Amino acid sequence: MSTGSDSLWAHSAQQFQEIFGESWQRALQAFTQIETPPVPGAPPVAPIRLAPEKLQGLQKQYLEEAGKLWAEGLQAPPPAADRRFAGEGWAQNPVAAFSAAAYLLNARTLMALADAIEGDEKTRAQVRFGVEQWVAAMAPSNFLAFNAEAQRKAIETKGESIAKGMLNLMHDVRQGHVSMTDESLFEVGRNVATTEGAVVYENELFQLIEYKPLTDKVYQLPFVLVPPCINKFYILDLQPENSLIRYSVAEGHHTFVVSWRNPDQSLAHKTWDDYVEHGAMQAMAVVRQITGAEQVNALGFCVGGTILSNALAVHAARGEHPAASATFLTTLIDFTDTGILDVFINEAFVRVRELQMGQGGLMSGKDLASTFSFLRPNDLVWNYVVGNYLKGETPPPFDLLYWNSDSTNLPGPFYAWYLRNTYLENNLIKPGKLTVCGQKIDLGRVTLPVYIYGSREDHIVPARAAYASTQVLPGDKRFVMGASGHIAGVINPPAKGKRSHWIRADGQLPATLDAWLDGATEHKGSWWPDWAQWLQAHAGKLVAAPKAYGKGAKFKAIEPAPGRYVKQKA
Repeated sequence: MSTGSDSLWAHSAQQFQEIFGESWQRALQAFTQIETPPVPGAPPVAPIRLAPEKLQGLQKQYLEEAGKLWAEGLQAPPPAADRRFAGEGWAQNPVAAFSAAAYLLNARTLMALADAIEGDEKTRAQVRFGVEQWVAAMAPSNFLAFNAEAQRKAIETKGESIAKGMLNLMHDVRQGHVSMTDESLFEVGRNVATTEGAVVYENELFQLIEYKPLTDKVYQLPFVLVPPCINKFYILDLQPENSLIRYSVAEGHHTFVVSWRNPDQSLAHKTWDDYVEHGAMQAMAVVRQITGAEQVNALGFCVGGTILSNALAVHAARGEHPAASATFLTTLIDFTDTGILDVFINEAFVRVRELQMGQGGLMSGKDLASTFSFLRPNDLVWNYVVGNYLKGETPPPFDLLYWNSDSTNLPGPFYAWYLRNTYLENNLIKPGKLTVCGQKIDLGRVTLPVYIYGSREDHIVPARAAYASTQVLPGDKRFVMGASGHIAGVINPPAKGKRSHWIRADGQLPATLDAWLDGATEHKGSWWPDWAQWLQAHAGKLVAAPKAYGKGAKFKAIEPAPGRYVKQKA
C-alpha cells in the first residue's frame, strides 16, 4: 500500500509540476514577447523587462498557492467572493470549482507580472490593461463548456435556455451591440427624456430645447446646459425623479439644453472650432436673444464642459462676457491626469487617427461605446455575454443602460483635434498655445465664478483631474466632490437620499485634491441642493415666467421636446 501511495503521490506531483510549471513558463514567455509598435520619427522603444527580484518572489508565491490548490484537489471550496463563480452550480460541481480557483490564481499572477514590469508607469498601465482584457475574456464562466451555472440552467429548462441564448445572440448581432437592457421597453420622448419643452432653434450641429417653466416666476438669467456630444443629452433627463433638467426647472431657472445632432457623412468634415462657435457659443447667443438677458448661466458636462471652457475662452479673447457663471461637471480642462483612458493615448495612436479621419470621416459611435464598455470588461461586457447567451436571460429594464447603448458618432476632424490637443499634448492649459475660432485662447482670462464637481470613483474623469480645473481657472471657485462614478455620481437626486458629497467649508483650494480633502467634510445625500444654492446666487432677480416658447417669428417652437436630433441613431 505504501509503495502504491508513494507512486500515486509522485505521479500527482509530476502532474502538478507539468501543469502549473508550464503555466508559469507560458506567462513569462507572453510578457517577454510584448512589443510596442514603432512610431515613425520617434525614438525606439526599449523592450519590456520584468524586475528580477519581483519575478523571483512571484514565482515562489505562485508555486506555493498552486501547490496548496493541487493538494486540495476537487475538495477546494468555490471562490464565492467572485460573483462570476458565486452560483449554486459552481458550489455543487467540484471540477468547476477547481477550474475557477485555478483561473483566479493564474489571473492574479498575470496581473502581478504586469505590475512587475520595469519602466515607466504608462507602460505598466498599458500592459496591465491588455492583460486585464485577456484575463477577463478567458474566464471559465464565459464558456458554456465550463460554466457550471449555465449548464445547470440548461438541464433545468431542458435546453430552453440555450435556445433562447441563441436567439439573443442573433438579435444582438443584427443590432450591432451586446444588449445591456431590454431596449424594446424604452422610447425617447415617451418614457425617457419627458420633461415638457420645445425646440426653438436648430442648425446643422444642434437643436436648442427650451423647457416649460414649472414656477410662476423664473430667475432673470437663463440657464444653458451643454451636454457631451459623445452621447445623448437625455442622461440629464432620464426620468422625472432623477432629471437634473427638471430639477433646474423646478428650482425656477429658465432652462435651455443643447441637443447635439448625431453626425452622419454630411457632418464628417466638422471641426472642434465648429462645435465651439456654432455649438456652445451659438446656443448662448440664441438664449440671450430669446430672453433678452445680457448674460446666461452655463453648465458643461464631461466633453460638453471642455467645449464650454473653450467657448468662454474665445469670448474672453474677444472682450465678450456672455456668461455670468459656469458649472463644470466631471470635466477635463487640465489633461495631466486622464485616468484609465491614458492607456490608449500615445503619438502612434493619435497619428493613426489623424491619418484616418483628420481631414474627414466619422468616428463610429459603436466603436466609442465598445471602448468605454471594455474599460470595465467584467461588468459591462462579459456579464451580459454570460447572461444573454449562455443562460438565455433577458436583461432587466434600466433607463441608464438604455442611454448607454444609444451611441453617437463624432466627426473625424473634431475627434483627431481633440485627441492631440487635449489627451496627448494638454494644450488647453498653455496660454496662447491654441488658436480656437481665430483666437489665441488663455483660460486665465476666463474670470467668471465657477462651480466644479468631480466624482470620487470616476474612471473616465478622475476626481483629481476634475479638481485640477481649480488651479487653471482664476475666478471665484467652489469645488464639490460626490461619491460614485462618472454618471451615477452626477445623476443623484436629493429625494433618493443616496450617497455622499464632500465640501470644504473654508473655501480653500490647495494645489492637490488630497490636500483639499484634508480640510473637507462629508455630507450625506446629493450635492444638487448645494449647487442649486450656489446657482441661485448668480441667477439675478425673479421675473414673470414666459407664457410661450421662443420669441416672435424668428425663434418659434419647431417641434416638441426632446426633438428629432436626439432620436437619430448612429
